[in-house]
Amino acid sequence: MQDINTDVLIIGAGPSGSVAAAYLHKNGFDVKVVEKSKFPRFVIGESLLPRCMDHFEEVGLLDALKAGNFEVKRGARFLRDDIVCNFDFSKKHTDGWNWTWQVPRADFDNLLVEDLVKKGVDIAFEHEVVAVKFADDGSSVTEVIDDNGSNYNIHARFIVDSSGYGRVLPRLLDLEKPSSIPEHSSIFGHVKDINRPKGEEGTLITFDVLSKDTWFWVIPFSNGNTSIGFVGKNEFIDSFEGTTEERLRSMLKESDYYYERFKNVPFLFEPKSIRNYSKAVKQFYGKGYALTGNSAEFLDPVFSSGVTFATESALKAAKLIAKELKGEVVNWEENYTNYIKYGVDVFATYVKEWYTGNLQTLFFHRPENPEVKEQICAVLAGYVWDTTNPFVVKHNRLVKTMAHIINMGKEKSESV
Repeated sequence: MQDINTDVLIIGAGPSGSVAAAYLHKNGFDVKVVEKSKFPRFVIGESLLPRCMDHFEEVGLLDALKAGNFEVKRGARFLRDDIVCNFDFSKKHTDGWNWTWQVPRADFDNLLVEDLVKKGVDIAFEHEVVAVKFADDGSSVTEVIDDNGSNYNIHARFIVDSSGYGRVLPRLLDLEKPSSIPEHSSIFGHVKDINRPKGEEGTLITFDVLSKDTWFWVIPFSNGNTSIGFVGKNEFIDSFEGTTEERLRSMLKESDYYYERFKNVPFLFEPKSIRNYSKAVKQFYGKGYALTGNSAEFLDPVFSSGVTFATESALKAAKLIAKELKGEVVNWEENYTNYIKYGVDVFATYVKEWYTGNLQTLFFHRPENPEVKEQICAVLAGYVWDTTNPFVVKHNRLVKTMAHIINMGKEKSESV
């Protein structure tokens, strides 16, 4: 295969790579997308947030996705013992989308790439990046192995790494660093939801909170299947024996609310397990490249932030790349790293405070405070750059402070 010259090489064809490719192609740049997998392919990250709808709409991919008739997600439900905490995206502090989708990612991602191909974007599937060299001016030569095992080079003016858990450039450039998020693992799979209740109950994305550290997700799809999975500390996950299916079936007994619904349902494939899934990097960009989505940071699945950070970072990076390739001066540190890290830091606080129990205290305290709930709901909808929201601006102390006040009140009432 002959060498290729392009303006921008994008590694990975998931939502992050698709958004970057759509924006750059739309703005007249030559784009080459290299994807290691063959689509459609299974990937986790099936619950979206309203914020990412802005991104799909801006780059012209939303209409293609609407044709998928995916399950509409209008909020999220959290259960703990007998208390139910419902977040409604139409009742949030920040203006923006009031709904999004729950999606089988194989189908969702495939719709994205099919639309990109229709628009004229060059995508090579089952092509793997194995090496990259950067020149002083940021241009690069990337070595790729195609689906026939042949090597070729891609000469690019800029690289976007949207490879997700493949984390191509972090591996090749030694950019990995430990995450500050506590170590957790997960076991999950898809089931044929033969006992799905009719009406709203059968469509709700739900987080069944079993302890401060352990929870169970239920994500119904419009095709009649449902994604289920447990998240917990490594010792919890390791306490179950057998195959991943046997372990997941044993774990189901932990959920009083969902056990009857799922105890005998058939799995559509052997359930999968991910250990210590939180990831971080030393830097978000370098001369001639930018990391987007899970290639840079992955926090935790508890609030479904993965795809939204993937598309937010992809669109932001693509806009900066377009400026740079036109000869404009770009401050990557200020306009990319600092911007993305702001949102990541906000969400990281909520993940960390979930596992300390402080955020759970706010979720399940009764009576609810409607104003506080609307502000937290905006965060859970992905609007983590809205500095009019106190739960964004004061994220690093407000959750902790309010949980402390609630707990002090409980202690006083119990001592009376």
